[in-house]
Amino acid sequence: MLPQEIIRKKRDGQTLAEDEIRAFIDGVTKGSVSEGQVAAFCMAVLLKKMDMPERVALTSAMARSGTVMSWSAENLPGPILDKHSTGGVGDKVSLMLAPILAACGAFVPMLSGRGLGHTGGTLDKMDAIPGYVSQPDIALFKKTVREAGCAIIGATPDLAPADRIIYAIRDVTGTVESLDLITASILSKKLAAGLDGLVMDVKFGSGAFMQDYGDAKALADSIVSVANGAGMPTVGLLTDMNQVLGRTAGNAVEVKEAVDFLKNVNVDARLYEVTAALTAELLVLGKLARDTDEARAKIAEVIGNGKAAAQFERMVQTLGGPAGFIDAPEKFLKPAAIVRDVFPDTAGRVASIDTRGVGIGIVEMGGGRSKPTDTVDHSVGLTNIAALGEEVGKGARPLATLHARDEATFERMSQKLRGVMTVSPDAAAAGDIIRQRVAA
Repeated sequence: MLPQEIIRKKRDGQTLAEDEIRAFIDGVTKGSVSEGQVAAFCMAVLLKKMDMPERVALTSAMARSGTVMSWSAENLPGPILDKHSTGGVGDKVSLMLAPILAACGAFVPMLSGRGLGHTGGTLDKMDAIPGYVSQPDIALFKKTVREAGCAIIGATPDLAPADRIIYAIRDVTGTVESLDLITASILSKKLAAGLDGLVMDVKFGSGAFMQDYGDAKALADSIVSVANGAGMPTVGLLTDMNQVLGRTAGNAVEVKEAVDFLKNVNVDARLYEVTAALTAELLVLGKLARDTDEARAKIAEVIGNGKAAAQFERMVQTLGGPAGFIDAPEKFLKPAAIVRDVFPDTAGRVASIDTRGVGIGIVEMGGGRSKPTDTVDHSVGLTNIAALGEEVGKGARPLATLHARDEATFERMSQKLRGVMTVSPDAAAAGDIIRQRVAA
């Protein structure tokens, strides 16, 4: 099949057959389809859209464009489960969810990414741990999943390679926003990981990739429908990202909050609710709990008895991290040069937060990348971040505690923080953080 004819057909609004989509994606991987043709195809899909069978066919073809992992040879005595988030500021849920699931009897081969734009990346957080190998070979990856129950690593190049090629072209051709292509990009890697179940955390609000609730709901519907259509049981939750998730944002500081969470120390209520809700859905999908009530009881149990923390420790050590990390992470995580509180100009209550602005500020401090070749400073970030509705001021609590590399960076971020966190005499508390559940 000629790729230009496939492009022409979609350009004219016609429905592509499964074999046409498969042939095009095969050409992308083998190099017989040019970058220009990929760009034209993506623009045609963006403008003319795909129906559900086309989305399933595209996602499945991209998943099969490289290695599709099989866990049958490992003889694992539990389901293979994972979660994916569309990204948010302070979103360290994966760091707790994976070991909690492992402590409950699941196995979690979690393929994570670097920071993207204003959102932090799970892989960057794990890289804050000295010695941790975040991109191991397949043998070490499988060994870690088998022995520790979970492995949080970066995607290997041979998993869904068509997605990597297509995404790079979408990024520079104005086609990132296509719902069809977003769905295929996210799910192709998860299908290639050989999962028995997936939960999607689709965020909305000021700090989310899709700020509009309607857009986020449409994405959740698409992902859940396509994933189930491709044979992977999936549930989605729509979660609020109108403020930082938890009390920290950065890399090392988020790892420390995750460790405290697993040790049941200073656990933020909103962070617990998102983590427990997502984990509970997976325990039910994996038939490790009859319903979410039983699942939540198991989650509380493995946190309370220390099993979840032990799974995290085992994962860290198996992937090259230091022994004893879970007991004293502050001994191993690099501290920032300057750590000081930032107060608002006038006392009051937090009325609103430009959460995206918080994330951009952390990137500007060196905690993320403005271009792929940038080096991340894992020590910078925010702790003790005030939540919506909380009283702040010199006589109360600070907006946040700022961890900066030098005085100039501290001053710039202090001013930015005062600008993105609005304080007024009266402010309503935030609403429910879990807004809606989406199932097939």
